[in-house]
Amino acid sequence: MARGNTRQRIQDVALELFAEQGYEKTSLREIAERLDVTKAALYYHFKTKEDIIAGIFEDLTRPMDELLAWAAEQPRTLETKQEILRRYQKALLAAAPLFRFMHENQATVRDLSIGLTFKEHFLALNEFVQEPDSSVKDRVRSVSAIFTLHAGTFFTQNAEGDPEEQQEAVLEVALDLIQQAHRA
Repeated sequence: MARGNTRQRIQDVALELFAEQGYEKTSLREIAERLDVTKAALYYHFKTKEDIIAGIFEDLTRPMDELLAWAAEQPRTLETKQEILRRYQKALLAAAPLFRFMHENQATVRDLSIGLTFKEHFLALNEFVQEPDSSVKDRVRSVSAIFTLHAGTFFTQNAEGDPEEQQEAVLEVALDLIQQAHRA
């Protein structure tokens, strides 16, 4: 638990418990017990599990919002597209615990509409790495560059080998795809 303040500690512990035993089977009481705080202390920060997930989602997707704002101000050059992919990979890696939660609790994610927001982020990001007049193949290359980062983030979590080396390889493949799409 690297993050320091109480609110962040609650979110981190809740995400750990959700991963261990599932969202539905985790109670606020269990979260409070794991933190060694009273339920009232927990309520001070979050009234429900949904509030905890919404807070986690907001915190971990803020870098994505910042990336989209930054990208909107940049010229549509190959260098910009490459930097978008580099920054996106960092945001994905930082949000890995949330993605694990989303994958393992898909029904809950649908109910909380978190998945829709990720889809919106993805589509917006794709607009910044894709040229409007691109061929079908180049549009596929652009979207594949983003999917490569997603797939690579999940693939490397349980793969053997050096995680840093794996992430570098994932980024290199994504950058190759975007370069091919831009060149054409």
